[in-house]
Amino acid sequence: MNVLLVDDEPLELDQLEYLIQPMFPLWKFYKAADGSRAMAISQKVPLHLAFLDINLPGKSGLVLGEELRAQHKDIELIIVTAYQDFQYAKQSIRLGVVDYITKPVIESELVDILKKYQKSPALSAYTRIISDAMNIIHQKFAEKLNLADLAAEVHINPTYLSRRFHEEVDVSFSEYLMQYRIQMSKKFLIAHPDWSISTVAERTGFNSQHYFSTIFRKVVGKTPKEYRDKGNAS
Repeated sequence: MNVLLVDDEPLELDQLEYLIQPMFPLWKFYKAADGSRAMAISQKVPLHLAFLDINLPGKSGLVLGEELRAQHKDIELIIVTAYQDFQYAKQSIRLGVVDYITKPVIESELVDILKKYQKSPALSAYTRIISDAMNIIHQKFAEKLNLADLAAEVHINPTYLSRRFHEEVDVSFSEYLMQYRIQMSKKFLIAHPDWSISTVAERTGFNSQHYFSTIFRKVVGKTPKEYRDKGNAS
């Protein structure tokens, strides 16, 4: 699923991606600070979902929504704004906006909205076996989870599960698990500044701090400490 985030505040863009990505680690995010950049992205990438701030430089988020809908007739639009204006709400309804979130974004409210996308076209393409396997990964990522254990939980042969996982998800079971662990570690590093790097490693299923730090730097481009320091400075 390709997701467009549009806001003229870089921190708001980063926060949205930070809150959404752990739930959907394979979604691809495209960020824009104004309508012109958003439309440039829209012309190159098939978009499925967009989070739009109303108050943007140049054209408003509602005008941008109309333009995006003209290019991608099935795109779903979510308005994110500090304004609680009835006129905006009426325009949003006419535009077919699926949800309307006010700032500051509350994580629990965002999670409630995102739950429906666990059964979106991008995810419903997965068979029941793979959907069940992914849900188990999301619940047990901090444990010593291997392919054989996962196959046993969904009651199929490990070799068959491995092949089906790669065919449907386009990455291997181990790659998906690693991606999810890294995304959760990014969340924990910022949400729990009192946790040591070793604790974050343990809580996300890594068997040593050294291995966690090595993989984190390879994937994120920063050490866990550098990532935490940048996040806290923001």
